[in-house]
Amino acid sequence: MMVRNVAVYAASSTQVDEVYFEAARALGRELAAHGITLINGAGNMGLMQASADACMQAGGEAVGIIPRFMIEQNWHHTGMTRLIETPDMHSRKQAMAQMSDGCVALPGGCGTLEELLEVITWKQLGLYLNPIVILNVKGYYAPLISMLEQAAEYHFMRKEHLKIWSVAQTAEEAVCQLLSTPRWDSSVRRFAAI
Repeated sequence: MMVRNVAVYAASSTQVDEVYFEAARALGRELAAHGITLINGAGNMGLMQASADACMQAGGEAVGIIPRFMIEQNWHHTGMTRLIETPDMHSRKQAMAQMSDGCVALPGGCGTLEELLEVITWKQLGLYLNPIVILNVKGYYAPLISMLEQAAEYHFMRKEHLKIWSVAQTAEEAVCQLLSTPRWDSSVRRFAAI
């Protein structure tokens, strides 16, 4: 499948270990190298900014989607290739998904986890059919992946749903998975109920 735009979910924290910043910058560079536009939440800090800046510095494009209240707080990245304003958080997430041909989750806090789990849920329901890649830097996502596996083991979700996402250890691997994972079959929604 053709991957032109990728949503990147990532932390806004500036207090995280440098290894996470390195991974964010590597992902930005890797997307640029493949001519893929990075789409993110337009934050001006943390891994959000690092990935967008690295993408643009490598000659790529970065589109930021951000709600008006965050712009009013001056939380937005003013150097994005393009900035899209939304009325609220819900429409921001919807726009990111609609514009993307796939998504990558870098490490992050509640907001990143919520974005990742929402897009996994949409794919489970056949509403989002594109690749979802979890970039498991330094094993950050291991507890979440284990929790999801347990959910399937305990029949809170089907084993088929464990194929909704893939897990990468490096930015190069993440982009490779984006480019090689086929679109999800929308008929999977028949499996949404246990």
